[in-house]
Amino acid sequence: MRLFKYLVKRLLVFIPLFFGVTFVTFMLIRLLPGSPAQALLGTMATEESIRALEAEMGLDRPLLEQFVIYVKNVLHGDLGYSWFTSSNVTDDLATRFPATFELIFLSILFALAVGVTLAVLSARRPKGIAARIASVYGMLAGAFADFWLALMLIFIFFTTLGWAVSPMGRLDLIMSAPRRISGMYVLDSLLTGNMMTLKSSAAHLLLPVATLGFVNGATILKMTSSTMQEILDSDFIHHSHMLGLSEFKIMGYALKNALPAVVMTVGNMFSFLLGGAVLIEKVFAWGGLGQYVTTALANKDYSAVQGFVLVSTLFAMVVYLIIDLIQMAIDPRIKF
Repeated sequence: MRLFKYLVKRLLVFIPLFFGVTFVTFMLIRLLPGSPAQALLGTMATEESIRALEAEMGLDRPLLEQFVIYVKNVLHGDLGYSWFTSSNVTDDLATRFPATFELIFLSILFALAVGVTLAVLSARRPKGIAARIASVYGMLAGAFADFWLALMLIFIFFTTLGWAVSPMGRLDLIMSAPRRISGMYVLDSLLTGNMMTLKSSAAHLLLPVATLGFVNGATILKMTSSTMQEILDSDFIHHSHMLGLSEFKIMGYALKNALPAVVMTVGNMFSFLLGGAVLIEKVFAWGGLGQYVTTALANKDYSAVQGFVLVSTLFAMVVYLIIDLIQMAIDPRIKF
C-alpha cells in the first residue's frame, strides 16, 4: 500500500511536468528562424506558395489553437506527422529508439565495469598502481571530447590497423537486420539464434560503446571513489577493522553503502545520453534518435522535435522512478 501511494504521488507530479514540457517545447520550437514550408519548398519558392503550404500544415492558425489541437492529438497517442520523412512521428521514434537505447545501455555497462572496478581498487590502496591509473584515466576521460575520441579510434583501429569493422551503421552492408522483436540487434540476434548477425552487430557496437564508455566511466569513477573514501573513513568501517573482519568483507560493505550515489549517477547518465550521444551517432552513422532530432531541427520539422522531447521526458521520468525504487531497495533508511 505504501508503494502504491508513492507511485500515485509520482504520477501526480508527472502529469503537470509532462504538460509543462509539452507547452514550453511547442512554443520554443516556433521561435526558430525560418519556416518549415520554406524548408520544404526550397529557396526559390514564392511567398504565395509558402503561405499556401503553411495553411495546409495548419501553421496559419493562432499558436494557442495549434497547441490545443496538438495536445488533443497527443492524448490520443498521435505525435504528429513528419514533413520530411513522410512518416508518422510515433513510427519514426519507435524505429530509432532501440538503436539509441542499445548503444547507451551497453556503454553504461562498460562505464560501470571500468569506473567501479578502478574506484574499488584505488580506494583499497590509495597510493597503489590502481589509484595512479584511476587518476590518469579520470583526467584523460574528462579532457577528451567524445567525437574526437571516436574519430581517433576509427583512425587507429579501422584505418590503420584494420581490426575494426567499417564505422557505417549497425550492421555490415551486405547483411539484413534480424527479425524484429525488440529492435536491438544484439538481443534480437540472440533470441532468433542468428549468430552471423550477432557477430556483425557486436563488431559495429565495439567502437561507439568503447568511446561512450571511456568518456562516461570517469564520472562513475569519481563519484564511486569519493563516496567510498568517505565511507571508509566512517566509524562503522573502523569498528569492522577492530572486529577483525576480512578486507574483502569491509570493501563489500563500503561498496554497498556507495551504491545509492552510483545508481543516481547512472540514472542521470541514461537520461543525458538519450540525446547526448548525437555526435557519436553522427560519426558512426548509427541511425538513432540523436541523428533523427538533429535532422529535424535543421529542417524545422516541428512534430519530430516535439515528439523526441516528449519521448525523452517520459523516458527520464521512468528512469528516475526506477532509480528511486532501486535506492529504496538497497538502502533501508530511505522510506516511501
